[in-house]
Amino acid sequence: MVLPATPSRDAGAHSRPSQDGQGEAGPPRPRRPPAFYSSVFAQIEEVGWGQLVSATGDDGVSCLTFRVMDEQRRHHLLEITLPMNYPACPPSIAADVPYLPKLQWSKSSRLKDVLCQFQEHLKVLQDYWSTMDGIDKALWVVDPTKPTYAMSHHRIALGDDCYILLHVDTHKPNSLPECRFLGTDGKLERLIKNWRKNRKRWSADRKFHENLATVLDFALPQPPSVSIKDDQQADCGICYATHLPVDDELGTQSGCAADYKCENPSCSRAFHSVCLRDWLRTITTTRSFDVLFGNCPYCSEPVAVKSTDS
Repeated sequence: MVLPATPSRDAGAHSRPSQDGQGEAGPPRPRRPPAFYSSVFAQIEEVGWGQLVSATGDDGVSCLTFRVMDEQRRHHLLEITLPMNYPACPPSIAADVPYLPKLQWSKSSRLKDVLCQFQEHLKVLQDYWSTMDGIDKALWVVDPTKPTYAMSHHRIALGDDCYILLHVDTHKPNSLPECRFLGTDGKLERLIKNWRKNRKRWSADRKFHENLATVLDFALPQPPSVSIKDDQQADCGICYATHLPVDDELGTQSGCAADYKCENPSCSRAFHSVCLRDWLRTITTTRSFDVLFGNCPYCSEPVAVKSTDS
């Protein structure tokens, strides 16, 4: 999802190749003034270089990605694209969320204001994500197998090749969801009948899966226990990559897969020890001796990793 903003400098007509196949040289692209770079670097300094994940674009800083942590220690990546006439015009933003905030912007606004508004937006979405987490833990979700923070649709297995496709309201996650039943007509008839008869029994005070079982008048199957095979490799919960890049600076960790897993059984999130170590060092509450002690970015349970690879 991208918040509309001023069209980028690449928008508009492009030169077409001539008949003999040779491309025509277009007009030189406008260049940003030197003051733009010093201003952007100062604004990144205000936010904190530790939150900056990447800086890309034709000029190296026109597309900035920051890591943002919400109240439940979920990690989010916020991509901020700066238009040619920034800061006179607002940047565009993209993130893995159900919907984006409408930026409040003025000529005096800065990058820190974008991140603050995004942080406030994340607070609004906490109940929604808590509801989705509860669904993932209590119900047999067959699709998506790897849900993202933006997804509001879940297909739940009911047994006997029957399913219910749920769309959770991102603004009122504890309300009665939109649904569609999938499967054999004969097996679904009773469930559909119960849904129509009992839907008024849905209560915002109960947990989502309890409401669903009450309305369907049906014992919902629990998610099957899934064991990760030794040869199955998981993505790191911090850098979101399966393997670290091949880089001499990483030493023995170069190209390695995730080698640390949260010991909380309901979390079990995998990390590269290098990524976890770097992340813990950015947290003021981290205790450091030969080992860094802190909390899991996802479940807040204690984690510990050596301060060096040696």
